[in-house]
This record gives sequence, structure tokens and C-alpha cells, in this order.
Amino acid sequence: MASGRRALVIGGSMSGLFAGLRLIRDGWDVEVFERSPVELAARGAGIVTQPQVLATLRDLGLAATRDLGVDVSRRQTLDRSGRVIAETVRPQVATSWNRLFGILRAVFPGESYHLGRDLVGVTQDEAGATAIFADGTTSTGDLLIGADGFRSSVRRIFAPETLPSYAGYVAWRGLVEEAVFPPDLHRRMFDHFSFGLPAEEQILGYPVAGDDEHASEGGRRYNFVWYRPADDATDLPRLLTDEAGHRHEMSIPPPLIAEAVVAEMRAHAEEVFAPQFREIIRLTEQPFLQPIYDLESPRMAFGRVALIGDAAFVARPHVGAGTAKAAGDAMCLADRLLDTGDVSAALAGFEAERLEMGRRMVEQARHLGTYMKRDFASDAERARAERHRSPEAVMAETALLDFLDA
Repeated sequence: MASGRRALVIGGSMSGLFAGLRLIRDGWDVEVFERSPVELAARGAGIVTQPQVLATLRDLGLAATRDLGVDVSRRQTLDRSGRVIAETVRPQVATSWNRLFGILRAVFPGESYHLGRDLVGVTQDEAGATAIFADGTTSTGDLLIGADGFRSSVRRIFAPETLPSYAGYVAWRGLVEEAVFPPDLHRRMFDHFSFGLPAEEQILGYPVAGDDEHASEGGRRYNFVWYRPADDATDLPRLLTDEAGHRHEMSIPPPLIAEAVVAEMRAHAEEVFAPQFREIIRLTEQPFLQPIYDLESPRMAFGRVALIGDAAFVARPHVGAGTAKAAGDAMCLADRLLDTGDVSAALAGFEAERLEMGRRMVEQARHLGTYMKRDFASDAERARAERHRSPEAVMAETALLDFLDA
């Protein structure tokens, strides 16, 4: 149906590949333009593969891929002493960013994936959309998709007023090789999705695929995420200032995190966490820091230009929705393009369907994030936060998208 139609995808990460592969399947000629001059890799993040992601992989013919991730069915919450105070069962598959990206990247045509192409402008008319890059080159297609993430250049062009909002806390994250886990720690933690809930903080951890995309026993990793309040006026600037005194904006590369900041983080972990989590953090060679932001775009379609994935909405990690949102946006956009030959009409239909979904994900993530909140606007907000602070509520809602069916 789409023979002869051409799509430009700005951003070569997960959402760009989901969209590109689906449009290729539908008969489009697709070109992906990634700003990084080198192949994307080693993001060091764990991913819970929601049903929406698994359905998209099946749709793209990738369901037979072996060793996608690690089966994690049992959830547990530990108190300060290391005792299990709550348990539940919720089957899920946990993988790594590297593993899922590698599966998608391996099947995308190499000659159509371009590195080092930094978008600086977009023009469009009734005939098509043209991308203008910093190196002076241009490319024209029937459709341009902004899949370039949190710092989207496409969003900056079409919705410059849409800016991220700091949530008031950060996440410390880390990955530990399975091979270095002592036997007792491995037995108590490695096959569980585990939580620790000190006051105004939260840590969770689970196994993911390993560095060489191994999901089998012995070659996996353990991924943890630790949320801590950080005031934006004092704490955050200090956390984002490196050893040379340079203040980074929004985020900081892991190797540049100041030694004193890491030492302070490790010392605090010893004070508040169960022995199991303390040992895991000691085993973490290179922790990395993620300030937490919300982002909500009021629009996702601008004529022949669409925003998808984190370019449009960023929900806090509590819901585990990032990859599912990227997959859902990509599939919905492609479905609407199949429904009509009018690109602008198809994008308008896509926006009408996905805007509400993005808003619901951001709102649910905010609710879960009230666990870390110190000041409340009302008694009702305080009561809602208290509900989300119980082990049962945390285990029942974290990294699950059941709220979308409500």
C-alpha cells in the first residue's frame, strides 16, 4: 500500500527502530538519522518487557528471538534488617536496554541507518517534509517522525515551549555481574524483583540480560534503581558538578560523577538499606545518576511531522512504561497511516489516540512518585502518598501497566 512513500525517522534508539521496522513492513522506504556519531550501546539500564512490547515484537516477526530476558515472577519487600515483610507473585520478563536495542538494530537495514546526523531544522509543505542537518545535508520524505528522545530536536522546533519538569528526586542506578554475587546473596535476591522502602526513599532490583546479551544463568546482571529526594536549588547542582567543577545540565556521564558524591551515596546506603541491598551497592563498580523529570507534550502531530516515544512524553521510571510507550506510539502511527493515504490526517488521528495514553502514563508515574514527596498541597494528596507507601501497594503497581485497563 505504501509503495514509493518515504519516511524520515529522527532518532535511532528504541522508538525510532520500532517505527522504522513497522513502516518497512508496511512497504515504506525508511531512513533513520541518529545524532550520535557512534553506535548506540551500553546504556546500562534494565527494562521490564511489558505485554505491549512483546506484542510489538511478535508483530514485527521477532517473537522467535531466543533469550530475550529473564523470567522474574516473585516479588518481595525487605525491611532494614533484611527480613522479607511482604511477598507476591507477578510473572514478568526483565531484559536490558542493550539486549532489546540489539534485537531491533540487527534487523534494521544498515544502509538506511545514518550516524552523526544532527538535526537543526525542518521544513514542510503539501508535498512532503525536509530534514536539515548540521553538516549541511538535507533529506526529504512524505513523513518525518521525531523519535529523538528526551532532548528531542524535533520537539524543540515544533513545540519549544514544552520543557521537562524536575520531579524533586533522582535515581541512582547500577548493574552488577551475576558472577560476582556471593552464593547466599544470589539465593536470596537474584531470582526476585525486590524492594526496600526507607522513609522518603525507595530501592528496587531485579535480574536482567548480561553484557553479551546473555539471559541464561551465570551470564546475567542484577539491575537496581534507588530513588532519593534531591532539592533542585542545592542538592541537584552539587550532584551534577564533576571533579573539574563543571556543572552539567539535566544529566551527567557516569565516569564524571564526583568521587565525593559517590562516596556520600554509598555511605547513606549503609545507613538505610537491608544488608542485601547494601552488599549489591558495594559490588557496583560504576553507579550512574538519573535526575527524574516529567515531560508532557500538548501535541504530537504537526502537519507531516509526528513526535513519538520520549520525544513526546516522559513518564517517571516507576511505571516501567518507556519502551511500551515507544512501541505503542510506533504501532498506532503505522496503523493510522494504513487507514488513510493522507499523511496529515493519519497523524491527526494518531495524536487523538495517543495523547491521552501519554498523559495517563505520566499521571500514574506521578502518583507512584509521591512516595518520595516531602511537602503536600492537600490532605488528599498526603493520603494518596501514604497509600503508595505500603509494601503491598508498591509491589502491586510498580513496573506494571494494569492501570491502562482501568
